[in-house]
Amino acid sequence: MCTMVLKLRNLYKWEKGLEPWEEPEPADLLDWIEAKENFWESIARQPFRELGINGTNYSPIDSNEINAAFLKDNLIYGAGYGRSMKAVFFVAELLEQRRVSGCPVIILGRELAKEMASPFAMAQDNTVYIRKEPLRYFLWDQINELRSSCRASFRHALFLYGLLTDDQLDLGKFKNKLDYIVDQEMDIFIYHEVGELLQDILDSSTLQKIIVTFPGSVIELVCRSIKDILADTHPEGLLAHLVEENRQAALSFYVGFLDGMRKELFPEIVQAWNSFEASGEWELIEQARITRREKLLTLACKIRKIADEIGENSDNSVLQKFDSLILSHLAIQSKW
Repeated sequence: MCTMVLKLRNLYKWEKGLEPWEEPEPADLLDWIEAKENFWESIARQPFRELGINGTNYSPIDSNEINAAFLKDNLIYGAGYGRSMKAVFFVAELLEQRRVSGCPVIILGRELAKEMASPFAMAQDNTVYIRKEPLRYFLWDQINELRSSCRASFRHALFLYGLLTDDQLDLGKFKNKLDYIVDQEMDIFIYHEVGELLQDILDSSTLQKIIVTFPGSVIELVCRSIKDILADTHPEGLLAHLVEENRQAALSFYVGFLDGMRKELFPEIVQAWNSFEASGEWELIEQARITRREKLLTLACKIRKIADEIGENSDNSVLQKFDSLILSHLAIQSKW
């Protein structure tokens, strides 16, 4: 519920042209949320409409043809399905194109249309998309939320950026440096998505089969989290990049932001960072990457075999295998 309210608040800010640090009046926000939810309820069961561009109609999920029509306007259209198979749509200005480990990367700026979820980093059709507007809101919210945290890694990142005054987050400095931090730390999200594209053990088709069958379940959460850590620990993924480039602030943010299921699945990185802060030995991070990757690759192979049974065996039988071979092994069933 808190996550949904946060996303609604940020959608309100975007619609009203507010900066991440500008807070709306509570009454105005609540009225807007009520009106928005009533509108969404009124269209929830309607099919998606075709998009008309220069006299031609396009299916809203045909992003390739729509982007061809948008080419001269320097716009990018995105369409797909995010967590729990919720639809994602956006139109944004194209800022930059680059290639990372052979993968096309598209950096997007001002957004003309967006949905509530607004994932700021995503991979689709072997292309990585980074949406800077949602990323600005994410970093502002995350740093504000964790500013009083006792996580040493997070505070270390703030120190490296000069955002601490009397050991407290200086909001004035943070406002002035927000866009600089966004530009500097985009690599965290670019290399995560590149790792997702390159890792093929727990591939997108396998994950999609699991999500369609068990949407919003603990199984989806666990499988997504394992896929995330496999992406981060890929030899051409995030952590390998941070080690190679000695990106200390990015590493500190990564460990500081790690929470929930992903933190449960990657205890080695927290332990390694604690030693790294004192020694500065990047080999500690590299060893944590390798160790966790080897463990999760074994689990990912089991998940893929279980997913192959979806549609062949009963859902209950598949659930029992997930429970006995994956959840029980991770010792997180009772906690999640």
